[in-house]
Amino acid sequence: MGLSEAVAPELPYLRRYARAITGSQALGDSAVRETLEALLEAPEEFDSSVPARLELYRIFHRLWKPSTLSSLAPMGDIGQLTARMRQSLLLASVEGFTISEAAKILDVPMDELSNELDLARELVADHLASDVLVIEDEAIIALHIQSIVKSLGHTVVGVARTSSEAVQMARETSPDLVLADISLADGSSGIDAVNEILSEMDVPVIFVTAFPERLLTGERPEPTFLITKPFEPVMLTATIAQALLVHREQASRAEAA
Repeated sequence: MGLSEAVAPELPYLRRYARAITGSQALGDSAVRETLEALLEAPEEFDSSVPARLELYRIFHRLWKPSTLSSLAPMGDIGQLTARMRQSLLLASVEGFTISEAAKILDVPMDELSNELDLARELVADHLASDVLVIEDEAIIALHIQSIVKSLGHTVVGVARTSSEAVQMARETSPDLVLADISLADGSSGIDAVNEILSEMDVPVIFVTAFPERLLTGERPEPTFLITKPFEPVMLTATIAQALLVHREQASRAEAA
């Protein structure tokens, strides 16, 4: 199997990961593009004896280390959550790598990474409590999401089943985070709801959908944070943490500017 055939199926996942760690579709896609260009120039750097996905992420982290992957600006105890902790949390919880694989990707000892991952989870649980609006029309999934969100110490300020309900609830509650499905009860669109909400307030959004292909088309701005149904609780946990951290970091930088 050639390099392009080995790498192509893994690119959507790497793009999702890159957007999540940078907090930006543009920066994430730029990082992936730089990685691919480097591989095309030096294909011998790709170890075909290693699973393609693992090798692609390893090379990504070896080649692309700009300031956007630096630690958070100090924000109390949560400032201890370093860039590497955030990366390991996403690699293990969202991207599905084992701790051993994540350690190889980040080129750190496995025991060291395991300890950092435990600390990261503790910091997230202790310092990121927020008000969350859920936009989801399937009752069972909505209850599942609410249960996970509440177990993390967050408050669910509302569950909307339609686009109009979502917009109204957002206006009434001013949430710190929005979790949104795409297809809603009355045939309305979660994408439209989110766009209207974002036109009125600055809030991080995570799309939770069974139809990621409707968002990952490359034809329009894509979401920074995306979870595919069905999902594991740890995946939602890590993505919520990263979305909140990125938003707070960006707000902190804006205030300092």
